[in-house]
Amino acid sequence: MSVTVQCPCGNTYDLKDEFGGKSVKCPNCGTVNVAPAPPADPAFNRDKFLLRQKAMSIKEKYYVWDEGGKVILYVERPAHFFRGLVAVFGGLVAGMVVLLALLAAAGAAGTGTLGGILSLVAFLGCVVTFIAVTATLAPKRHVTFYRDDTKRERVLEVLQDQKLQFVTATYTLRDPKARVLARFHKNYLYNFFRKQWRCSSPGGALIAVAKEDSIILSLLRRLLGPLFGLLRTNFIILRGESDTVVGEFNRKMTLLDRYVLDMSRDQRRQLDRRIMLALGVMLDTGERR
Repeated sequence: MSVTVQCPCGNTYDLKDEFGGKSVKCPNCGTVNVAPAPPADPAFNRDKFLLRQKAMSIKEKYYVWDEGGKVILYVERPAHFFRGLVAVFGGLVAGMVVLLALLAAAGAAGTGTLGGILSLVAFLGCVVTFIAVTATLAPKRHVTFYRDDTKRERVLEVLQDQKLQFVTATYTLRDPKARVLARFHKNYLYNFFRKQWRCSSPGGALIAVAKEDSIILSLLRRLLGPLFGLLRTNFIILRGESDTVVGEFNRKMTLLDRYVLDMSRDQRRQLDRRIMLALGVMLDTGERR
């Protein structure tokens, strides 16, 4: 058996299966790619994954089914609701302390230019302190994949890299042995026009790009919203830097949140299904859909 590597430069080459999952250089351009390896876990040995989000739950919970309707995985992203409230309360208290202290200094300086400057600094300091303290106290929200809802066996985990994510949000996908499988990135500025997530290997090579299925539909969603579900946010998945569509992540028209990750176009399974399923979950929970 052999594994096939598709390099972003367009070169395709085959390697012995012993190179599966390892970093290899493209003989054409020298780019370091990660050779795909068929997952040993049978839960990922498929092209279609059906996801259903559990309703009426503070935590974000998903059940992953196969095409026959059998539950194969359970996914959870805790909301940390009360810890979040504590973080916000702590930020408010710290911000008010800074505000009152600087306003007192402004009052002592009088009504002149210095007093006005100190008043402005007081409000800015309050806002900055609130953001900094809240971010420091707030917990990160990681995503964990389990074998089932007993949560006895962890299969995958997506770690939120930073608490403060102003322009770019990044996440790290790891297997149960804490080995990094991939990294996910999204740019909030770019997302204003068309939502997009980039997936790269541990070495930095671009593996796949997921983006909204149409720029026109994307702009309509910004103007009109979901329009009672008629403008559902669906994604296409492209391989590397190419325009080759290898998968789709679609939201179904149902009362409950149901999704389908379809990687059937990636017939040679060059993209690791563990990475693609994790990316699919992030396309929902990472976008707060």
